[in-house]
Amino acid sequence: MRRAAGARRGWGRAATVAVTVICLAYAPIAMTELWPYARPGAPAPGEWLLGRSVSPEFVAEAVRDRAGPYGRSLAPLIAHSVLGGLLMLLGPVQLLSAVRRRIRLHRITGTVFAVTVYVSMAGAALYLVRTPPEEAFSGAAFWIVLATILVGTVGSVTFGVLAAVRGFPDLHQRWLLLCYGFLMTAPLLRLEWGLLPSLYPGLDLFDINRVAIMHLGALVSFGALLASRALDRRTTVPGLTGTWCPLPVRIAAHLAGAAGLVWITVAFLDEGTAGRRLLLAYLVPYAVTYAVIAARAARAGSRGADWAREEWSLHLAALCLAPAFSAVTVPVLERTLDLDRPTALVAGVGIGCGMLAYAAVTAVSLRILYARELLKRQRKSLDPRADSHADPHAGAPAVAAGVAREGTQG
Repeated sequence: MRRAAGARRGWGRAATVAVTVICLAYAPIAMTELWPYARPGAPAPGEWLLGRSVSPEFVAEAVRDRAGPYGRSLAPLIAHSVLGGLLMLLGPVQLLSAVRRRIRLHRITGTVFAVTVYVSMAGAALYLVRTPPEEAFSGAAFWIVLATILVGTVGSVTFGVLAAVRGFPDLHQRWLLLCYGFLMTAPLLRLEWGLLPSLYPGLDLFDINRVAIMHLGALVSFGALLASRALDRRTTVPGLTGTWCPLPVRIAAHLAGAAGLVWITVAFLDEGTAGRRLLLAYLVPYAVTYAVIAARAARAGSRGADWAREEWSLHLAALCLAPAFSAVTVPVLERTLDLDRPTALVAGVGIGCGMLAYAAVTAVSLRILYARELLKRQRKSLDPRADSHADPHAGAPAVAAGVAREGTQG
């Protein structure tokens, strides 16, 4: 047990260091990315690095395709990118201040973080509203994915703030980690711009982006889940009884997911070589994510950690339903946005895992709130004179203790 705990702490430290390094490295790139569009020849470290890791032609193509749409919304986009760089710096501060229990620092930087998210996303929203999907950078599918990430980011930070105000630190933690996961799609996409051309020589940036969005939503939401579970060491939540994922629900989710995967597979295979490439970019990360979550749920059940098993199970059910959601979404996108089948397919699959992860965090939040409400009613029935606010946030001390242990170990 000690060896396993030590290994988990080691992986946690490594993940924290890796995320921090990526954020610190990407912050200046994000802040200066759009300067050349406002003033040709202005410093652009991101373009410089990409030109040397791939080719100058690859960068020139990217700049050429973005010049027109960006020109119509340059001011809000520059605000979005500069503030996005600031968010990359604030994220590690937020995480480390929470782990180290620097409460005052965490609250101050958290307020700045939330306001910055809203203003930065407002700039992105103006760009999306002013830019028709077919004219957006990398086309309509990328526009849809960007819009989905924007909504998910704003929704996550809003629920996180509300949870903090109401005094639910465990829910606050989960929503803010998911929010930052969505924000991490930006630096991770730039990493893929540098790496994927070596795997797929000759692909232009349009196709590289299509490959990337096949799995970025699943990747960042999976990372947020791993971080949430690492910080929450509770074996149970007071008031937790039964499960919201009994065997019939799990079976139904797996059957729906299998049907969705079959439909997605057939649809992509019909698109030839490009379709097979996109299918591979979707299936491999999906399979790895499924295997890890399923193994963690089984392990939690075997050691009697009811709460961990419940959270893993809810996320596993959501992951299973993601392909089914995508399969249903594709024809909806075709009809409502008048998209061709390949574009609707890429967009529908690209947003599936991220949206279902958002739904899973919502279900987990409701599960915790339901358990606390049930506990409150039980206490009131035992002692009618008990003040309903005597213990409004049962379980919060356990989460705080878990965070404190993480800080001591880190």
